[in-house]
Amino acid sequence: MELRVLAFVLAGGKGTRLYPLTKERAKPAVSFGGKYRIIDFVLSNLINSQIYSIYVLIQFKSQSLLQHLRDGWQFSGLLNHHYIIPVPAQMRTVGETWYQGTADAIYQNLNLIEQSNPDVVVIFGADHIYRMNIRQMIEYHVEKRAVATVAALPVEKRYANEFGVIETDANDQIIGFHEKRVDAPTMPSDPEQVYASMGNYVFSTEQLVKALQEDAADPQSSHDFGRNILPKMVSDKQKLVAYNFATNVIPGEEKDAEPYWRDVGTIDAYYEATMDLRSVTPALNLYNREWPLRTAGYSDPPAKFVFDEEGRRGQAIESIVSGSCILSGGQVRHSVLGRGVRIHSGSVVEHSIIFDNCEIGRGAQIRRAILDKNVSVPDGARIGFDLEEDRKRHVVTDTGIVVVEGHRSSVQLAKVNV
Repeated sequence: MELRVLAFVLAGGKGTRLYPLTKERAKPAVSFGGKYRIIDFVLSNLINSQIYSIYVLIQFKSQSLLQHLRDGWQFSGLLNHHYIIPVPAQMRTVGETWYQGTADAIYQNLNLIEQSNPDVVVIFGADHIYRMNIRQMIEYHVEKRAVATVAALPVEKRYANEFGVIETDANDQIIGFHEKRVDAPTMPSDPEQVYASMGNYVFSTEQLVKALQEDAADPQSSHDFGRNILPKMVSDKQKLVAYNFATNVIPGEEKDAEPYWRDVGTIDAYYEATMDLRSVTPALNLYNREWPLRTAGYSDPPAKFVFDEEGRRGQAIESIVSGSCILSGGQVRHSVLGRGVRIHSGSVVEHSIIFDNCEIGRGAQIRRAILDKNVSVPDGARIGFDLEEDRKRHVVTDTGIVVVEGHRSSVQLAKVNV
């Protein structure tokens, strides 16, 4: 008998550390890799893992995310158990509040679990960039006869104070949780590494529902899986196990390929993860046809490179160029361009991320910058060369990444989604 699986994707995060990229949109709706959004990774993982019953729980600044889900992730509705449905905060609790924590988000939607009557519930976040065969984690959960299974990422112990660390015994059964402690227990099989919680869970349905109801009745709880639900399950002697993400196998990947997971919660981390994509052999393979990364499919014309004159040559080197871009006599090096970008003659873009529908004027120079959607750079402008001057108008990180906010008021650019 086939296992009935219901998935919840937690996509309500504000993403404050990614400001100003999250000024007008939720973090899962932030562009990544030219044509994608961050949420495309978790949804692609679920679909590739043959999990087709999915609720996306949304909350803050959700319009851009809703438009993306509508454009790229709507099933036909002909099959009862094939759906991806966005669910706004239901405000079912007393006081009609926003979701108070990850556990409260699921608790406020218990009716969806009751309607679906699944054998297991998978709860995954939408804030990270990763490839994962979730079906393998479910099989591990069933094999171990666990109440809950937590995805665990082995990391060097010197980074223990940056993560919620899972303590396990030699059989990977969870015996404790430690929040950002430099002296957190290491893995029994490797004293140089700790198990970092990835915030992704598989639950047996009956025990999940009971735990959520008990947690909701506790006024002292912060209603969070990592802080409340899971530690209480451990203290109640329920069987929780860690699933070692390093053992996850993605079809179509090289046998020695390391599992890919990145927290892109800061501008610098986001920049580094994006820049890796345009390298010769990136850590994240976007070209694996056996594990495709899906997104909205727009009817964009192909990218175009025009003029072949000395000093006026449309050219891109070690870069990603998305659909409908036109490089008209401009140079792009070591950069990632979103959809519909225009690079005019004499301009140079280096080591930068350019979001959809930006226009780089003649002779402009852009270096180590992120341009949000709809930015129009004037002729001859320079960004990323004088950081003190850039700070007067833009956000500049400690490492010198300049972030230019998008301009939504431009008449000819207004049709592009935020």
